[in-house]
Amino acid sequence: MHRLPPLNALRAFEAAARTGSFAQAGQELGVTAAAVSQQVRNLEDWIGKRLFLRSGNRIVLSDAGRAAYPGIEQAFSDIAAVSAALGEGRPRARLVVSVLPALSERWLMPALAAWRQGPGAETVLDLRVELDPVAFAKDRIDLRVTYGATLYPEYRAEPLWRDRAIAVASPGFAARWLPDPGRIGDLPDAGFIHSHWGSDSATEPSWANFMVAARIARLPDPMRGLHVDLTGLAIAAAEAGLGLALAPAGLVARAIAAGRLVQALPQDMPLAQPYAMILPHALARRTELAGLMAHLARAATA
Repeated sequence: MHRLPPLNALRAFEAAARTGSFAQAGQELGVTAAAVSQQVRNLEDWIGKRLFLRSGNRIVLSDAGRAAYPGIEQAFSDIAAVSAALGEGRPRARLVVSVLPALSERWLMPALAAWRQGPGAETVLDLRVELDPVAFAKDRIDLRVTYGATLYPEYRAEPLWRDRAIAVASPGFAARWLPDPGRIGDLPDAGFIHSHWGSDSATEPSWANFMVAARIARLPDPMRGLHVDLTGLAIAAAEAGLGLALAPAGLVARAIAAGRLVQALPQDMPLAQPYAMILPHALARRTELAGLMAHLARAATA
């Protein structure tokens, strides 16, 4: 019979590694932070290696901890899956993926199609559309797909692609107001759509910085025109003929190909950060997650 470490010590280590905190792990397990710390020390003594680097109240996985976590997390996931599936047939892996609203419908859904028809067919996928920042530990998120990684300095970030902002409009709007891109001055200020990426973003594209980057001598009055708080709404408004919008080129490529939008100005502006996949370091070796990330990386460059 295999000699196994104490189960309580393994549970304490898994919870602490996933949440990044003895206190949060204790709340989840119904014990004190000191009890979690002691259980982790018991496991370290049993293994003979340090699993965490401790600095005050902060803990970070050691190299040994990072190597051990994926297998331990997978073991607990397998046990949970078997328990849940006892009367429901074959147990399945489960992934929680959180995605930025603008990326969900216009990029992630098409990118997931081939994965769901192939290697991801048996994976239970929990998709959550939400704004940054998200709470990985609290909401048990495995992967975040978003713009930039500045809000997640302690997590692993894998870039997808670096996009550029372009000016788009419906074909009818462009034909009426922008028949000659060199005469953008004829477009009234009310014809501009302004999108705002939220208070946590310091690098959102605006008409002011687009005009500077494109060397266009025009500064639309920000007090006029249509204002929206999501990129997806700006794109939808442009498709509806409500004005000229700034949008990431990668998110409007399908709409342009389908004729719902046109690039109304020839200039573009590189976005300051790439779109990225964010995940806890401890999950990097999880088989199902690694497979999904590899697929999304390929889709980003297709």
